Amino acid sequence: MPNIKVTRSVAIPDLLRISRYYKMPELGPKLLFFSGGSALNGLCRELKNYTHNSIHLVTPFDSGGSSAKLRLAFAMPAIGDLRSRLMALADESVLGHPEIYTLFNYRLSVSASNKALQLELHQLAQGLAPQIVDINNPMRQLICNYLQFFCDAMPDDFDLRGASIGNLILAGGYLNNQQHLDPIIFLFSKLVNVLGTVRAVVNDNLHLGAVLRDGTEIIGQHRLSGKEQPPLNSAIETLFLSSSRDLRQAVSPSLRKKNRKLIATAELICFPPGSYYSSLIANLMPKGIGRAVAANDCPKVYIPNLGFDPEQIGMSLEDMVTGLLDQLRSDFERREIEGRLLDFVIIDSKNGDYSGELSKAFLQANNIELIDIKLVSKHSAPYYDSQLLVSALLSLT
Repeated sequence: MPNIKVTRSVAIPDLLRISRYYKMPELGPKLLFFSGGSALNGLCRELKNYTHNSIHLVTPFDSGGSSAKLRLAFAMPAIGDLRSRLMALADESVLGHPEIYTLFNYRLSVSASNKALQLELHQLAQGLAPQIVDINNPMRQLICNYLQFFCDAMPDDFDLRGASIGNLILAGGYLNNQQHLDPIIFLFSKLVNVLGTVRAVVNDNLHLGAVLRDGTEIIGQHRLSGKEQPPLNSAIETLFLSSSRDLRQAVSPSLRKKNRKLIATAELICFPPGSYYSSLIANLMPKGIGRAVAANDCPKVYIPNLGFDPEQIGMSLEDMVTGLLDQLRSDFERREIEGRLLDFVIIDSKNGDYSGELSKAFLQANNIELIDIKLVSKHSAPYYDSQLLVSALLSLT
C-alpha cells in the first residue's frame, strides 16, 4: 500500500485539539521523549492529563546520588531516573494506587544510624512498617518479596542513608530477574498505573565519559553535570560510553528492537530540555537511533535549555542545534540521510534566556522552522511553563 503524507496548518495552541485530548487521554497521541534526569518531570505530570500514550526513553548512565551506591554494589545500570520518570507519570488519582505511589517515593533518613535503617528496611520487607501495611495483597506481598531479595543481596556495609525505597524495590526486582530491567519496569508501571511507557534506552551497565577541549578525560555522569561536583572548567569535546567506571573501555551499544519499534510508532519526537550532554546527547548515542528517528515521518521538535547549563560551556544556540544534528547524523555512514532528523526548534525569545539566536541562514541551511511563542509564564520564570509547553507539543501532533 502506498504511504501518503498529509500536511496541515497548525494553530499554537490548538485549543480544539487540546480539549479533545483532555476529554479522552486514553486515546491521546504518542509523544516520544529522549531524556534523562528530573528536568522533564513537571512536564510529564501535566502531559498525563492529555495522553496516556507518551513514550519516554531514559538514560541509565547516572553515576551520582543513591543510584551510585546501587551501581557500585551490584554492577547494574542506574535506575534512579527511571523511577523518577515512572513516578511523574503514575496515576495519582483514586483510580491509581496512592499508597504504593507514596511508598515508592519514600526515602530512608539521612541522619539515622545504618543499624536503625537496616531494621526499618527489614520491617518494610516483612510488611510490618506503616508505609506498607495499607497496601493490599497480592501487591504488598510482591513488593515485600523484592525488598527481601534486596536485603538478602545487600552487602553488610551498604550505606542506606537517604535511600529511595522505590530504587531498592527496582534493584531487588532487577537482581531477581536475571539482571534485566524491562520486566521489573513493566511490573513497576503496573503497580502504580503509569500513564505512559517508560523504558531504558539500553539495558547495559555502562558509564558516560567525556573528553574535554583541554584534553582531560572524565568518566562518570555526575562529574559532568556540575551538580554533585564543581562545574567543568573546559568545554566537552566528545562523549563516549565505557563498560568501566574507572578506565576508558569504550563500547557502542545498539538500539534494541523493541525501542526501535517505539520510535517508529511515535506521532511526535521531542528532544526536550535537560542537561545537554548527559541527558539529551547521551540518549542518542546507541547505534540505530539516528536511523530510527529519520525513518519516522512524524514531526521532530527540539526545545533548548533556558538559562545556564554547566555542560554547555561556550555553546551558542546554533552550536546546540548543530550538536544535536551531528549526533543523529553520526548514525549514517554517508551524509545522504533518507528522512528528516529535525523539523522545529521551539523557543520563547521574549521571556526566555538563551545563548544567542538562530539566524535565518542557519535555519534555511538545515531546513528547520523556528517556532517562537510564549512558553515562560510569570509563575514559571525563569523556567518553561509545563502547561504552555505541553499545549505547544500537542498542537503539533
